[in-house]
Amino acid sequence: MAHQLEEGVRIVDYMLKNARILENGSLHPGSIFISKGRIVSIGECPEFSSGAVVIDLHQNVVFPGFVDVHVHLREPGFSYKETVRTGTLAAAHGGFAHVCAMPNLYPVPDSRAALEEELSLIRRDAVVHVHPYGAITRGEKGEQLADLAAMAPDVAGFSDDGRGVQSGDMMRQAMTEAHRLGKMIVAHCEDNSLLHGGYIHDGEYARTHNHQGICSESEWGPIARDLKLSAETGCAYHVCHVSAKESVQLIREAKSRGVDVTCETGPHYLIFNDVDLQEDARFKMNPPIRSEADREALVAGIQDGTIDMLITDHAPHSAEEKGRGLEKSAMGVVGLETSFAAAYTYLVRPGLITLDKLVALMHDNPARRFGYGTSLAEGQPADLTVFDLDQKYTVDPEKFLTMGRATPFAGMELYGVCKLTMVDGTIVWREAGF
Repeated sequence: MAHQLEEGVRIVDYMLKNARILENGSLHPGSIFISKGRIVSIGECPEFSSGAVVIDLHQNVVFPGFVDVHVHLREPGFSYKETVRTGTLAAAHGGFAHVCAMPNLYPVPDSRAALEEELSLIRRDAVVHVHPYGAITRGEKGEQLADLAAMAPDVAGFSDDGRGVQSGDMMRQAMTEAHRLGKMIVAHCEDNSLLHGGYIHDGEYARTHNHQGICSESEWGPIARDLKLSAETGCAYHVCHVSAKESVQLIREAKSRGVDVTCETGPHYLIFNDVDLQEDARFKMNPPIRSEADREALVAGIQDGTIDMLITDHAPHSAEEKGRGLEKSAMGVVGLETSFAAAYTYLVRPGLITLDKLVALMHDNPARRFGYGTSLAEGQPADLTVFDLDQKYTVDPEKFLTMGRATPFAGMELYGVCKLTMVDGTIVWREAGF
């Protein structure tokens, strides 16, 4: 608790007054008092020292700082796409207090020395909590196991994201070692032998616009393999960016059998289908946006709890890399600054899920599985975000804090504007004039 200035008077750094706080499915009025980076009181105003900064939240809603377990910060190695600084500023702008950074970097964090390069940049430049992944294999090449033991104390888990582990034997080795170390395998599931040069979903848009498609089996096939290996080894297993209806059903059935599996999807897979594509690489990502049947299955998976968390797969590229059309542009879109608003607009407002459910997807469930994130409670770190749920805006990528600009939400009207984000009691984003 906060240090006592005199009996009954607390030293408080911030008073966030006129807040609305989500509790048991309802929004309740209250104020939040923060001292030395922690929440010391929620509710009625205690007597506090006059030096506190008072911020009127104007009845906007306070959430725990969101957790995104799948982002690409691009440093070290690709700072022309994004930096730790710009990526975490974008995260703060989107209401995130914690992000997990994928390892497709240069050098790839596949050893203690390589991981230290990334950790050094994080310590120097990050404005939110960043938890890196270690690679599963050396150089993410799928040939030799990375030095998992050396990295284990400082990584969120192990992933070769951007590439699927092609060999079942290699994945079995990885799961066996990860289980021994008490860490998760976080898998990008993609069978290269089934890609055949594809770059969007093998569906209606590909057929009618003469594009090469990616079949869904390239995703669900490796998931089926890995679920068996997880059951065999006892390794905790997390499936990245689920996009296909078959993947959802495989994971649903595995959970019913007691397999230690969780999974994620992104807002773009829940909102768009492949008929919505345009001849623009802002609709190109891996895995691709799939059919309406896939989209509906993903929404059902969110509703019944098969899909545990919402992620962005925030993957910035340069304008030149994204300016070559659907066929030749790099795969990946940005999402940190639109994730909550997109999900709130298209899932909560139409009644597909509750606001409580969205907070579970963006905070509670990833916090439970990965151990990152803190609740809005006395004594907890002041990692929180404030949104105006009634304010709508048109998505303008030129106003993003990320260096990336490619988003399928460009030009769309969304509800939910992030007004303020705090990390450990420090304001890391505040809208001008708020």
